[in-house]
Amino acid sequence: MSHSAPLIHTPDGTIAAITKALGANLVSIEEANGEVAVHIHRDSLVECMIQLRDECAYQQLMEMAGVDWPDRDPRFEVVYCLLSLTKNHRIRVHLATNEDHPVPSVTGIWPVAGWLEREVFDMYGVLFSGNSDLRRILTDYGFSGHPQRKDFPLSGYVELRYSEEEKRVKYEPVQLAQDFRNFDFLSPWEGADYVLPGDEKTGEGATQQKTAEEVKKEPVKPSATPKTTDTAAQTGAGKAANKESVKRTVRKQKATGDKA
Repeated sequence: MSHSAPLIHTPDGTIAAITKALGANLVSIEEANGEVAVHIHRDSLVECMIQLRDECAYQQLMEMAGVDWPDRDPRFEVVYCLLSLTKNHRIRVHLATNEDHPVPSVTGIWPVAGWLEREVFDMYGVLFSGNSDLRRILTDYGFSGHPQRKDFPLSGYVELRYSEEEKRVKYEPVQLAQDFRNFDFLSPWEGADYVLPGDEKTGEGATQQKTAEEVKKEPVKPSATPKTTDTAAQTGAGKAANKESVKRTVRKQKATGDKA
């Protein structure tokens, strides 16, 4: 029985045809997992896209994506996903750039690229020369930074809230409520190398940490007054729960004829 997923097949001669059409503008081309990745030079993008559309029959631009490689120069990669309706086949076109070198816009070939280029600009900060409407598209007005960059903090730089006092929306710097931002990920039995907040108030001896071996050697001292629950009302869940527990106990006693 064949698998339900559609068969991904690259038409014969596809790689050779693309290599011939792009010529010296081609950096590399490879096929992996049934997908063809075409790497080209940034400055020859428009020429390559026209060749891929007219000579290789990849008529539609389906999607654009950005990739951030912080430790690489150029840092960013822009990926174009092309579809051939006549071949029923897709390819990816890759190029490398950074925030100081704009990528040529392909809006003259595919007008839909206008919004796609705006998204890559908004998320990664990649510029596109020739796009007449290069504005943010997903983030709000006045947003600082580019959220899909690897070095962008998860909490962002500013936060938005509505002020009842001023009757307007306000932008304010992010203020995290967490008091402890440093985590050592050590076992609590080993003891920390620093004094925890509050220990300094209980005397000098409280700051002395014990090792795991010292803790194991200490004798176990039973509690003189063990904690017990003498009645059903002592639930420890508050007055409302205690009252409900008493009512249930009374009902149970009446049903069974027992006395409290």
